[in-house]
Amino acid sequence: MNDGFRLLPSDEYPHVPDDAVNFNESVYTNAFDAKTGIGGWMRVGNRVNEGYAEKSVVLYLPDGRIACSFGRPAIQTNAAFDAEGLKVEIVEPFRHLRHSYRGEIMVLDDPQLLRTPERMFAEAKRVEADILWDHRSTNPLHGGEPTSPEQRTMYGRDFSRGHFNQHTTVSGHIRVGDEQWPIAGHGWRDHSWGPRYWTTLFIYRLFLATFADNKGLMLLKIFSPDGTSRSEGALLIDGEYDEVMDLSVVSEWDEHKDPKTAKIGVRTATRSVLIEAEVKSLAPLRNRRKDGDTTLVSRIAEGITRFRWDGEEAWGMSEYIERIEDGRLIGWPI
Repeated sequence: MNDGFRLLPSDEYPHVPDDAVNFNESVYTNAFDAKTGIGGWMRVGNRVNEGYAEKSVVLYLPDGRIACSFGRPAIQTNAAFDAEGLKVEIVEPFRHLRHSYRGEIMVLDDPQLLRTPERMFAEAKRVEADILWDHRSTNPLHGGEPTSPEQRTMYGRDFSRGHFNQHTTVSGHIRVGDEQWPIAGHGWRDHSWGPRYWTTLFIYRLFLATFADNKGLMLLKIFSPDGTSRSEGALLIDGEYDEVMDLSVVSEWDEHKDPKTAKIGVRTATRSVLIEAEVKSLAPLRNRRKDGDTTLVSRIAEGITRFRWDGEEAWGMSEYIERIEDGRLIGWPI
């Protein structure tokens, strides 16, 4: 995908915002311990033209618990990724990134409490958290800034025009209250900039996993309101990206209409593979925004997932996004 894109070491750092009111620049990483599967994801997204940053921390703990922290701290500049204890440090561009969080976190014995945020914020147990993930990689990077108006981007011109990502090796730790776990495994990270509203996405299925230092997947199926769809992403094989030509996803659902499993058929120019995904624990999130007199709402289902591919297994993430219209998930049961 790097043909038609520009990517420089300076792109690791914050960019000069454009005039779009919804300009967003974000860094996302996930990390999982190879033995226990404990891990999660963190994201900081600067919306400097709107005066705040988006802070998200979601951890998948033993016994099905989820620890999480969300916020919209005020910011005045786009000079750093540093939001209310959630911080990104670029140690070496494209090779070493450090993601950390220190601050209060909510611990949910029942993740279904995430469906009622008002109740969650009122009732959830709160403890102090200390999270540190060192992401290192010699893998190639995928994406960048498009170099022409005709160049197709990962998500479209109205959602993260610039975007790159990388599969990583991760070391570090998670401490939640009196509990602590080492992180020694793999993860994935991305960096994006440009206009972004979550509700711009109509229907979207994203799968991320790193199997070993030179093998992984990043697979996206995205649908438009007119019924058309496109397949994006790549398989990382022997340290090289093999671009997706076509992608099919067949999901199985639970009683909440959340994904339980998926069979993912992937075709590239050189191979056809079948990847199986089993969601082990899911954070049922949502996003809301006002559009004139209308409130737009999207479901964002974030599941820690066990992937199987050619006899190998790895931890990763499944992300299912779709708009909710008249109380209906428009993407279910796609």
